[in-house]
Amino acid sequence: MIADLSSMSPTAALLGAAVGLVLGLTGAGGGIFAVPALVFGLGWGVSQAGPVALLAVGVAAAVGSVQGLRAGLVRYRAAMLMAGIGVCVAPLGAWMAHRLPERWLVGLFALAMLVVAARMYRASRGLSANAAKAVTAANPPAGETANPSDDQAASQAASQAANQAASKTGEALPPCRLNPATGRLHWTPRVAGVLGAIGAVSGFASGLLGVGGGFVIVPALRRFTDITVHGVVATSLFVIALISAGTVANAWWQGMHPGAQGWVFVAGAVVGMLLGRALAPRLAASRLQQIFSTLMAAVAIGMFVKAFGA
Repeated sequence: MIADLSSMSPTAALLGAAVGLVLGLTGAGGGIFAVPALVFGLGWGVSQAGPVALLAVGVAAAVGSVQGLRAGLVRYRAAMLMAGIGVCVAPLGAWMAHRLPERWLVGLFALAMLVVAARMYRASRGLSANAAKAVTAANPPAGETANPSDDQAASQAASQAANQAASKTGEALPPCRLNPATGRLHWTPRVAGVLGAIGAVSGFASGLLGVGGGFVIVPALRRFTDITVHGVVATSLFVIALISAGTVANAWWQGMHPGAQGWVFVAGAVVGMLLGRALAPRLAASRLQQIFSTLMAAVAIGMFVKAFGA
């Protein structure tokens, strides 16, 4: 056992549900919130909370990615490339985690959260205008017949609208772009290299910090691709599920077992994920990013205080 968990508590279920909700809404942040939830809520250390947090996030992400696969939102080739490289790099992060003092591991975790939160919040402020144009392009005017289940067509139209907006404002187009004729990524060696690098960084973060890597994947895909926000979320969940599976399997092989409260935490995360995926289409993408980045910054400050406060 990684912890003495003699009795189960509703707190574990509530914390897991909150983590799953964040992950379902944003496609990221589940792991980066799961570790603080276990540290602050249940009194675990970062090194022991990491594997259980990753297990909860991986199971919840697998459940959530099923919906994205059915809707055709998951860029599964890109996801499998990122995940494949991430699983290979994750053991290096795990090796590093066991050699860093607890205080510095917590500080590094909090620093990563602050950097990502700041960048995501800035990006969300410029997302609203482009999102409005994308919605107009992806949805027909009132009175015309629309097929609400055609998520791939909506994603393609939204991507084209975003590219047109970027061209008019003089902004550089992202290196990884969708093919307007097929709605799929246009694969080149550069695209494969960019996506592989994203997978490597997320895999290292997964092993080092016990997170799924979504806090790396989502901002990176938003920065380097023109995939719509909901497509990014669905793809991120699929990658998280695959990377988490490999990392958790390695931890389990080395003797990790969640215990009673750990399994309750996992079950709560699955319930939260289902709720988050149901709510996500009803909320504006820019608002989701703002909420996520604000929560992330608040948790990061709390972790800094815990690690280096008097």
